[in-house]
Amino acid sequence: MTRLDETHDPAARSWVASAHAEGCDFPLQNLPFGVFRRAGTNEAFRGGIAIGDRILDIGRAHADGHFTGEAALAAAHAARSELNGFMAQGPRYWRALRLAAFRLLRADSPARDALASCLVEQSAAQYRVPARIGDYTDMYASIHHATNIGRLFRPDNPLMPNFQWLPVGYHGRASSIDVSGQAFHRPRGQTMPPGASAPVFGECRRLDYELEVGIWIGTGNPLGEPIAIDDAESHVFGLCLLNDWSARDIQAWEYQPLGPFLAKNFATTISPWIVTMDALAPFRCAWTRPTNHPQPLPYLESTRNRDSGGFDLQLEALIETPGMRERGEPPARLSRTTFAHSYWSVAQMIAHHTVGGCNLAPGDLLGSGTQSGPGDSAEAGALIELSVGGTRPVALPGGEERTFLADGDRVVFRGWCERPGAVRIGFGECSGTVLPAR
Repeated sequence: MTRLDETHDPAARSWVASAHAEGCDFPLQNLPFGVFRRAGTNEAFRGGIAIGDRILDIGRAHADGHFTGEAALAAAHAARSELNGFMAQGPRYWRALRLAAFRLLRADSPARDALASCLVEQSAAQYRVPARIGDYTDMYASIHHATNIGRLFRPDNPLMPNFQWLPVGYHGRASSIDVSGQAFHRPRGQTMPPGASAPVFGECRRLDYELEVGIWIGTGNPLGEPIAIDDAESHVFGLCLLNDWSARDIQAWEYQPLGPFLAKNFATTISPWIVTMDALAPFRCAWTRPTNHPQPLPYLESTRNRDSGGFDLQLEALIETPGMRERGEPPARLSRTTFAHSYWSVAQMIAHHTVGGCNLAPGDLLGSGTQSGPGDSAEAGALIELSVGGTRPVALPGGEERTFLADGDRVVFRGWCERPGAVRIGFGECSGTVLPAR
């Protein structure tokens, strides 16, 4: 687990004025990593660090000699068009580069004037997926989401018997993952109409979003060597926001017996910035399991995980319909919850993923599964829950309503951590827009 150090000092301020504006996602205490270039140019994509409303160009700063020692070795990898090499270096180098950037960007930094030319405005940047994703696994780690979905299809037995014993997951499609701003066409496939004897082919009618957290793997593990639960987080580079778009009607027909296929492989959207585990250290919380539930098997059990394996990461889903855009209205909130409700922790997901010998690699991505809370529908992480399977339309501003997504709808996720005595940090936006079917 990460110990608090000078980078978590709530009194520390940056010479980048926007870094301490109210509601800023990227203060000096955050410093997430991503890959960018100036929009509208043919520049090479390269690694950057978000600070306020700017990006520190790692390669430019490295070329100008601002990094030394281990930070310089890390910067040489982090400056590339993909962060895989930097991820593979491990926590020692991740921490060294983040600490060096913190000192360079701190208000009292002697490098202030020289470093100013290494900053790029975020509003002028184009982003790409920050690492080459070799494999993508989507988990199913919220008991509240699993129960809500189960009630729709199995009212008498909503929760499958394995859910409380292991982190359920499936291997998804990496090629259709893109960063915030992704626009994708409504998928097409087979569906089985109620009462029909044969399926029909056509466009999805029950398109949904899923409010998830993305877990980026840093260092991998050799084939056949499981990662122990107390070592799991040392293999995690950081977290992002993730929208696992879902075609619910296609999924209902195709998922038995092997699980999701076309219903999930057409698009997945992630936020462009990866918030490191170091930045998240002040916002850890206990991971808990109700005493009347099955307790984890030994390989998924740990005192350390119990004490601080959770993250109080606030999550919010919003929608902007074409009508709202025309009227100049901001996106409307659909729901809000917290990652602290997750039934399985990040460490448990990784320990289970590798216990059979699976080898993870730098740049692999895990989705947490839809995150829903225990309260009313205001904490649900998907429209299928909010609309109770499409039977109760969700009211929106301007008299509009939705059961599932319409063409032109833009879904926006936001995430942030805050608590007394610490500086609020955010994840930036994860947004995607639905286009008509081809």
